[in-house]
Amino acid sequence: MSENKKILVVDDDPDIVAQISAVLGAEDYEILKAGGEEEAEEVLMTVRPDLVILDLMMEHADSGFVIAHNLKKIYPGTPVILLTAVAAAMRMSFDVQSPEAKSWIKMDRVLNKPIRPEQIKAEVRRLLKLPAPPEDQEQPTVTIQE
Repeated sequence: MSENKKILVVDDDPDIVAQISAVLGAEDYEILKAGGEEEAEEVLMTVRPDLVILDLMMEHADSGFVIAHNLKKIYPGTPVILLTAVAAAMRMSFDVQSPEAKSWIKMDRVLNKPIRPEQIKAEVRRLLKLPAPPEDQEQPTVTIQE
């Protein structure tokens, strides 16, 4: 079970925030929401989330990187998932495993949009070190997209 872990979802697209919030809220996570970099920084000053999911490009092209960098300074152990459509559109990849990349990409996982709810739930469980749900629950296949 999620043990009411707090997850901060940051995206300037309210539909993405609503979709991710609905998917993870149904798993009993406590969802905190921010519509951009400034709002996310305000939330982080008052609440320590257990995990953060954020978009890359919001007010600025590097908003996601800035939020993650600031988050890791105050809460170094908090996992961060970057959701982005930029990597696929620009044919870029973010290797968050190499030592060089880890020095400036403060993400624990990079996922390309669109993303399936099962994928985001599995990544959240993995990063929070929570057990997988029972296999006998059949889930509909839908996609979270912009």
